[in-house]
Amino acid sequence: MVSIDEVARAAGVSTATVSRALSGRGHVSAGAKAKVEEAAKSLGYVVSASASSLASGRTRNIGVLVPFLDRWFFSTVLSGIASALMRRGYDITLYSLTADRGERHDIFDTFLRRQRVDGVIAISLELGQEETERLVELDLPVIAIGGPNPLLTTLTVDDVAVARLATEHLLALGHRRIAHIGASPEFDIDFHIPTQRRQGFELALADAGIEVSPSLFEPADFTIEGGFRAAKQLLGKPGSRPTAIFAASDEMAIGALLAARELGYRVPEDLSVIGIDGHELGEFFRLTTVDQFPLGQGERAADAILEALESTDAETPVHRPGELPFELIVRGSTARLPQ
Repeated sequence: MVSIDEVARAAGVSTATVSRALSGRGHVSAGAKAKVEEAAKSLGYVVSASASSLASGRTRNIGVLVPFLDRWFFSTVLSGIASALMRRGYDITLYSLTADRGERHDIFDTFLRRQRVDGVIAISLELGQEETERLVELDLPVIAIGGPNPLLTTLTVDDVAVARLATEHLLALGHRRIAHIGASPEFDIDFHIPTQRRQGFELALADAGIEVSPSLFEPADFTIEGGFRAAKQLLGKPGSRPTAIFAASDEMAIGALLAARELGYRVPEDLSVIGIDGHELGEFFRLTTVDQFPLGQGERAADAILEALESTDAETPVHRPGELPFELIVRGSTARLPQ
């Protein structure tokens, strides 16, 4: 096994310089850093995580709390976090935070207290007062994505504004009978994102002087299959059919597209469909969406946690990240209502 002394000899520097150059802690000139990295690469030297942790007091590991590992949105945010942290030499430890009170208690009172992480990122989780206090007591940087928490540094998405933008796009195209695929109560958890998106939808309709019709709402489970079933219900009801569907996620919107086509509706000639998220399949289905850049959310959260760690080292104030961006992406699934 290659030692740090061998790297130092090959680079013509001290072992202390090698340690600073490869750990990122302490000042090293650009020239010396390049020599060390080249020597380490040629010799196949890898920094010992345990030795680095003992020397620096850091694990170079970030704990990530996530509610679902099998949902596209969360896995995409997680991918952004992992990529950004790996570029800076950090690992991640995943904690799947379910609704089970016992499991959540173990994570906050046991796993996170083992001091195996330098900071914590919570993805779209509405933490209770006790859970938040447990995180604060760890005295570690914490970044929360998805909703406000007065005790934590947060990256927030204005889901009401996101839904308003999607609905206003349909209204601008002349649509007045707009259906909404939202969520059933069991999926309306953690910041009540489906409720906020429904509020944005209803506010946009109210501003346009349109009465909200209960018959134009159908709940689903934020999956393609759920959107497919919900759209079939909406399009199969007797009476005037909707001319447009706003789904609270791209996956449900894709399900709505598939249902419409199976029932013989042309999209967008007979029916316009819009979603929210910026799903990677959106371009393939030519889906109009409000992109909230989930990969970028993860990268920004990683940057924020590392900034917090560096600010702790330098004893400087931590920048509070604030609101996350979103953007209307118009593709082929929406069109002006035929006169």
